[in-house]
Amino acid sequence: MSLIDATTLPYRPCVGIVLINADGLIFGAKRIDTPGDAWQMPQGGIDEGEKPAEAALRELWEETGVTARQVEKLGKTSDWVTYDLPDHLLGKAWGGKYRGQKQKWFAYSYLGEDAQINIATEHPEFSQWGWKTAAELIDSIVPFKRSVYQTVLSEFRDLVR
Repeated sequence: MSLIDATTLPYRPCVGIVLINADGLIFGAKRIDTPGDAWQMPQGGIDEGEKPAEAALRELWEETGVTARQVEKLGKTSDWVTYDLPDHLLGKAWGGKYRGQKQKWFAYSYLGEDAQINIATEHPEFSQWGWKTAAELIDSIVPFKRSVYQTVLSEFRDLVR
């Protein structure tokens, strides 16, 4: 049990990206820093003064090498989606400043070629990537983020397989 009262901590403002190819499959990547087979979609924090849509395109570029010219915006979640960190990460993740994340998710159609995706970035977060169905991504995400993925992919269900 954690000695930190998570209810006193704020949520970290964040964005997530559902990158969808022409076949309706979703970009997923295996995290370098998580043991096991933990996959996720691109996501990251919103910088001070940055709008969520700007943060989404920046994070997409930083994590995959995909530029704004290689995508077409399809939509965004109607509201922020939150999750709480599990007890073993409270006080450790993000310098112990947050209880979890509140995320605004954006769906983009990928217009580029697979060869243009580059996860070997300046600060790599992923060891491999692939195109996944919504069910495959939900099954491969860390358990404490599973409800977020279910909510987001349900909202974008008409766009993905």
